[in-house]
Amino acid sequence: MSVAALPRSGGAPAALRRGQAVVIAVLLALAVVAWVVTGIRMAGMDAGPGTDPGTLGFYVSTWVVMMAAMMFPSIVPVVLTFRRMRLGAQHGRVETGLFVCGYLLLWGTSGLLFYAAVKGGRALDASRFGWHRAGRWVAVGVILVAAVYELMPLKGRCLSKCRNPAGFLLTRWRGGRLGALSMGIEHGAWCLGCCWALMAALFALGAMSLTWMLVVSALIAAEKLVPWRTAATVGVTAVLVLLAVGVAAVPRDVPGLTLPGGNAAMHAMGMSR
Repeated sequence: MSVAALPRSGGAPAALRRGQAVVIAVLLALAVVAWVVTGIRMAGMDAGPGTDPGTLGFYVSTWVVMMAAMMFPSIVPVVLTFRRMRLGAQHGRVETGLFVCGYLLLWGTSGLLFYAAVKGGRALDASRFGWHRAGRWVAVGVILVAAVYELMPLKGRCLSKCRNPAGFLLTRWRGGRLGALSMGIEHGAWCLGCCWALMAALFALGAMSLTWMLVVSALIAAEKLVPWRTAATVGVTAVLVLLAVGVAAVPRDVPGLTLPGGNAAMHAMGMSR
């Protein structure tokens, strides 16, 4: 597939423009529905950092919906580019859907790693790793790791795949439905390499917190979609550093942070039981 095969936006036919509008509308509508479903499923469950994610079945189903809510807005450019490159091919809509499904499949599978990490942490000695002892500093450390990762070369390489979807697709193009699915999985892997530390920060702040989901999804969208890449990276890094300082110094004053052992956390624990 060559660059010449891509239609120029200025001469794009009306059908292509309508198709692009439909893709954008569908992805954003699915994201809105996923946010609503996530809010319903996680209502009252935020017990702060180290929140029990629940049973595996509940967690997996909730995680997949969470990923649709958080990621669908930021993958609009790559899905539109994929559709343009499929223009004129048979079953283009099906293959576009398979690309999105492959992306979501990769993120859904990755949730098992986060689940294992949280469950493993909760299995440790609570008296040593509770919030008022080491737990608070573990959360601070995870957020700082996310801030440092923003400035690392590997992060930059992964982010470039997300910010330059045409370049990714041109070099990794595969034909057919299986090719569309595998490209979606591969793009999801690059996206995971870009965003895993931000997701870890989400768990450090409260995996069942709709507020922190919104914050992290906004950071992800900013660094992928804002035209000024350096400014976006610096901004995301600054936000993470400020959060780490806030959690370390004045956790009670961090907006939206539920402190383990507080009234809100105890209420959430009661609901989870």
